[in-house]
Amino acid sequence: MAAHEIVISGGTVVDGNGTPGVGADVGIDDGKITAVGGSLSGKHVIDADGAVVAPGWVDVHTHYDGQAAWDDTLDPSFSNGVTSLVMGNCGVGFAPCPPGKEQTLIELMEGVEDIPGAALHEGVPWGAWETFGEYLDFLGQRTYSLDIGAQIAHGALRFQVMGERGVRNEDATEADIAEMRRQVAEATAAGAVGFSTSRTIFHRSLDGTAVPGTFATAQELTELVHGMADGGGGVFEAITSESIGALEAFGGERFTQASELEMLADISAATGQKITFTTVQTRDFPENWRKVLDFVTEHNQKGTQLYPQVSSRPIGLLSSLEGYHAFMRRKIYLEIAHLPIAERAKAMREPARKAAILADVDVPPDNPGSMEALYEALLERIPTMYRLDPIVDYEPSLEQSFAEIAKARGVSAHEAAYDHICEGDGTNVATMLGAGFVEGNLDAVHEMLTHPETVTGLGDAGAHVKLICDGSMPTTQLTHWARDRSRGPKIPLEFLVEKQSRRNARLYGLSDRGTIEVGMRADLNVIDLDNLVVRRPVTHTDLPAGGTRFLQPVTGYVATLVNGVQTRADGQDTGERPGRLIRNHS
Repeated sequence: MAAHEIVISGGTVVDGNGTPGVGADVGIDDGKITAVGGSLSGKHVIDADGAVVAPGWVDVHTHYDGQAAWDDTLDPSFSNGVTSLVMGNCGVGFAPCPPGKEQTLIELMEGVEDIPGAALHEGVPWGAWETFGEYLDFLGQRTYSLDIGAQIAHGALRFQVMGERGVRNEDATEADIAEMRRQVAEATAAGAVGFSTSRTIFHRSLDGTAVPGTFATAQELTELVHGMADGGGGVFEAITSESIGALEAFGGERFTQASELEMLADISAATGQKITFTTVQTRDFPENWRKVLDFVTEHNQKGTQLYPQVSSRPIGLLSSLEGYHAFMRRKIYLEIAHLPIAERAKAMREPARKAAILADVDVPPDNPGSMEALYEALLERIPTMYRLDPIVDYEPSLEQSFAEIAKARGVSAHEAAYDHICEGDGTNVATMLGAGFVEGNLDAVHEMLTHPETVTGLGDAGAHVKLICDGSMPTTQLTHWARDRSRGPKIPLEFLVEKQSRRNARLYGLSDRGTIEVGMRADLNVIDLDNLVVRRPVTHTDLPAGGTRFLQPVTGYVATLVNGVQTRADGQDTGERPGRLIRNHS
């Protein structure tokens, strides 16, 4: 038999179907898997001895809508084994875009997803598209390290159709709804893989206004999902009211989670479309996630298609001099905030200045919708925040919190946190482990992740560039749950692989990938599981206009292939760009 173009040799194949791994070679020709098993001969051989061979990860919750216009790498997804992704989540995106009106969408993305406005101004070729179809055509001309699919976002759509009325969240008229439905159908027919909306008041533009569509009626949403069905069908993605808490500090959510669930079930039943929505354990409603899973189990048995989207680790808000921290709005701190990080850290350690900053008053930020407004939450949560070690533990014990560190030192928790962030060269990082870590452990996350009705996501890759670095979730699913967990039960490797590959691929109708079987696309990861490591986030000033973002160094990926082309080798970029735009129904 002729040699295959590529053979992945000697690995343990975990094929994405949920079955335990088996020793086998994988043969690849013309971008497809052409053989699995036996001892295969190949023109190019990737040695997988001692490694796991798995399908490429499919990440269904990212925010590369701007980055995809200037960057062909798409990290952090690229370095974490992701081979297909979906963007345009949470109701924010950059198409459709009225001519010359990009500032509204930039401020919306900056406020909701913490992507620097200067980077978006400089990096995105505004004017290259107006309609969503034209946006897809623009993306379709580009090549990437992985495949990308895009959803049409409710915020951008409402602004296009309703203008400032949409931005002010006025009720849509029948004519507005009809035109939005037409545009959703048109976008879906052009290749949009879904439609997304945000219904939480936590998501706000820079000026503090809620995302357009936050308070949309059930009628409006139902009609827009019908529009998606008109265009050939896709996935409706939502972050619902109360799904991340009561948010009393923002005035309180307008709708209850119970009413939101009933609405989603009605929409799915009426339209026949799949719906995925944010589901996490929150401090305000620590048991609501159980009600969500029970509701979905009951209603899916009746024919709805509801897929709670859960995270595989706590949503971690980072605290650092290079990003955001509890003291960043202190009047005396602002006097030195312009200094380079190392000089600023040194200045903060001066005893007199340290005492003054700790006792100082806060100056509210100019933009109430900016992430700087989180300083109050960071201040409040300092006792239950954790320092991040060089190799990150996402299920730390209470002894690692600033409250316990402070107790051991005989100082306040605020002083302990202050000393941590300005220690050394000022690059230390702490984290506020939020959703999913309410009880000081990940037992709730374990139950949500292993539930048969859920899908995994919420990593927000490409977003919250100085606040959250959860794009490495596909990797920590393996390191924490399959290998390292010591504070409760682990999860079988084959279950995690299926959840991150086949299940997510099928959610978005990607039937040609997600498993290692003959005839499937050769989207693959070769992983040295014993040496797979996720390290503490570090900053990079590589965004347009010199913007800063956190990325997590990851080691242990021996190889990643996209459509049969090796894009990474021993953790390094090969320079190959086989990734393309995924068009729905193509």
